[in-house]
Amino acid sequence: MRNALRGLLALTVLIGTLSTAGTATAVPAEAHGTTGATSTADENKDILERLLAIPGMSLVQEKPYTGYRYFVLNYTQPIDHRHPSKGTFQQRITVLHKDTSRPTVFYTGGYNVSTTPSRREPTQIVDGNQVSMEYRYFTPSRPEPADWSKLDIWQAASDQHRIFQALKPVYDKKWISTGGSKGGMTATYYERFYPRDMDGVVAYVAPNDVVNDEDSAYDRFFRQVGTKECRDRLNAVQREALVRREPLEKKYAQYAADNGYTFTTVGSLDKAYEAVVLDYVWGFWQYSLLKDCETIPADAAHASDDDIWNSVDTISGFSFYTDQGLEPYTPYYYQAGTQLGAPTIHFPYIEKKYVRYGYQAPRTFVPRSIPMKFQPSAMRDVDGWVRHNARHMLFVYGQNDPWGAERFRLGSGARDSYVFTAPGLNHGANVAGLTADEKALATARILDWAGVAPAAVQADPSAARPLARFDAKLDTRDTERDMTLRP
Repeated sequence: MRNALRGLLALTVLIGTLSTAGTATAVPAEAHGTTGATSTADENKDILERLLAIPGMSLVQEKPYTGYRYFVLNYTQPIDHRHPSKGTFQQRITVLHKDTSRPTVFYTGGYNVSTTPSRREPTQIVDGNQVSMEYRYFTPSRPEPADWSKLDIWQAASDQHRIFQALKPVYDKKWISTGGSKGGMTATYYERFYPRDMDGVVAYVAPNDVVNDEDSAYDRFFRQVGTKECRDRLNAVQREALVRREPLEKKYAQYAADNGYTFTTVGSLDKAYEAVVLDYVWGFWQYSLLKDCETIPADAAHASDDDIWNSVDTISGFSFYTDQGLEPYTPYYYQAGTQLGAPTIHFPYIEKKYVRYGYQAPRTFVPRSIPMKFQPSAMRDVDGWVRHNARHMLFVYGQNDPWGAERFRLGSGARDSYVFTAPGLNHGANVAGLTADEKALATARILDWAGVAPAAVQADPSAARPLARFDAKLDTRDTERDMTLRP
């Protein structure tokens, strides 16, 4: 439901890989863009054999997919990259293998990793391999017991760095990192702390909350997004849900009882109810398009209780702020409340007597047994670095996505980097949704960074097209609807 991050010190970098027993084994660091010391004998080995020869790598499952090999793997990581002797955990990754002669895309969504074969947009564009990483502390990639102080953006970037170092001798061509939303943030933070690893970065819809207490950009966004008719419909339903709090909370209590839902973390059903309702307008614009306003009750004041309930439930989800709904996202809320920051918006069209709690801070959604302290320097550090040091970075935003109200911007120090906005799109914005000129330029730059731009594209970027054909099953785009205000 929000976003956050903290300032970090790059300090010592762990270059060794860890065996499954947790002991450190030195591996040579690889120069950026080099091919590594891969022997002919290694190249002739089966790809799975080569992957499993990496210290700390183990196979969970192989799944068939035409034209690829797809592996679900565990990789042994230190809990603390600054003190690797203090324990390890198993981090889940997947590998969509095409050919070691192709470039590789390094993807993370910033949450759990899917174990169903899929291909992100940059992977289709460069017709390459794809390595996907589960973010630390999302189960099952969580140490037991969990030391939550080791969940920060530098530790997560160091996870990616070690995975890259381990796999670079196998996939020795160019690498592009990518991710959407919190994954786009993750790709950006990785580049900030390990700028020599990747040959390019494609960050989709990545929020950038530089000053956590200054969120006026979101209020400005909601005053002008879409059309007045659509805004009025949404605002009226949201207000009506609070006006009818008593009867709808009775419905909520029965719904919770029927499903075994509890509210210990949030504190009460009343607080959970308001949190769901206040997510409603944001959630619509994050996941829906302007044409979807037709599905919103046109006369909220005269709509039935069921119509108001169903509209809010469809967009916000009454199950989310229950203990059972929140538990999988504890790592996200912890990061939002310690480093990433979280948006606060206001509701001028709702009388104050109807709003009891307002936008609740991330602390509300994390069990009290987990200590949290916000680190305001984290996002300022990343933002400053991007503005002055971005190289080969592409940021893509959706015009109607609330998260784009606070976004990454480029300064005079940036080189061969871009920020584009897809007209009319939401939190699922991508390169394909850009204007024709920007789509061609973005595609051409991605191909060039990956080292696979055809001569025709090098001569004329407008000729740029994805190298792989669209696969309706493999290239399905899901915008991660689990949480309305989760980036």
